[in-house]
Amino acid sequence: MKVTVLYPQPLNQEKFESDYNAHLKLLHEKTGIPTDVKPYSITRFLSGPEGKPPFHLMFIMPFESQEQLEKTMSSPGMQEVAADATRISTGGAPTILIGETI
Repeated sequence: MKVTVLYPQPLNQEKFESDYNAHLKLLHEKTGIPTDVKPYSITRFLSGPEGKPPFHLMFIMPFESQEQLEKTMSSPGMQEVAADATRISTGGAPTILIGETI
């Protein structure tokens, strides 16, 4: 199971980058993930042949099971992290996708 968060192009990229770094610290704090552990991946999208992509950043975090994902996502700490993701996403609400590797 994976949670994927796609952030649209921000109104101010420099501010978004600063806010996103603080957002990652909040994620670590609220979930108890040690700061030297990164059980997630982050991809920053670049312009391609068709120009600027609709998304700026993609965050992917794997979970061992649907139950673990649901427990984590429903925790008060993760609810705070989700609200912060919406706050920092100035180009529109982030797209959140849940999927499984097949």
